[in-house]
Amino acid sequence: MIPAISIKNLHKRFGAKPVLRGIHLDVFPGQVLGYIGPNGAGKSTTVKILCGLLSDYEGEVLVQGIDVRTNPVEAKRRIGYVPELAELYDVLTPSEFLHFMGDLYGMDHDVCERRMLRMLAAFGLQDNVHQRMDTFSKGMRQKVLLTSGLLHNPDILILDEPLSGLDANSVIIVKDLISKLAKDGKTIFYCSHMMDVVEKVSDRIILIDNGSIVADGSFEHLQQQQGNQSLEQIFAQLTSKDTLGQAADDLMRAFD
Repeated sequence: MIPAISIKNLHKRFGAKPVLRGIHLDVFPGQVLGYIGPNGAGKSTTVKILCGLLSDYEGEVLVQGIDVRTNPVEAKRRIGYVPELAELYDVLTPSEFLHFMGDLYGMDHDVCERRMLRMLAAFGLQDNVHQRMDTFSKGMRQKVLLTSGLLHNPDILILDEPLSGLDANSVIIVKDLISKLAKDGKTIFYCSHMMDVVEKVSDRIILIDNGSIVADGSFEHLQQQQGNQSLEQIFAQLTSKDTLGQAADDLMRAFD
């Protein structure tokens, strides 16, 4: 089977600082990959490279066999990207914004309209389709952002903290949607600090620390390697180097 995403010997520096140190990774159709790590580990840099937002790196990154660096436009057509921050055109309505996104992907107007209305209704935004987004809450903006990432029915979905700002019901919807998309053969590249969610939705988990992969496998496999612990405990064990308890003690001493 051809990988949906193939990363070979990926290195990236910002100035003299190495951020990614030789990442090797193949992700296959139908997989939900949880990509986790502490702040500064290189998660966001990996995502930006995958999405064609950074091109000055060493190594090879392929999306469905397409080189992201040499053919970024064609690679981007295969990807739906939901960034952590919902940076939208506030003066537009969801209808205007999503039709603009549909035009960028070369979608038929009627197909775009039909999908947009169905998705927004599923998120409970059917009464806000023609309302300017500068009045929207963070959760409402996130729902529009999720709709924009799914609108062109991409084969690969890259989610960076997609549940940010969502209410409990919407979180349930998105988690169920991720499972259904994977069963439909979509590839989900899921970045999050919410360990309990990653544990539940991912069938494979990559833990990255200091620019390198330090764990790779299903949650059950990681448990077998690290003991019968939660993903949060495994994460802390592999990345904190026993500093978390000391940090909490130091914070408490600030009140002395």
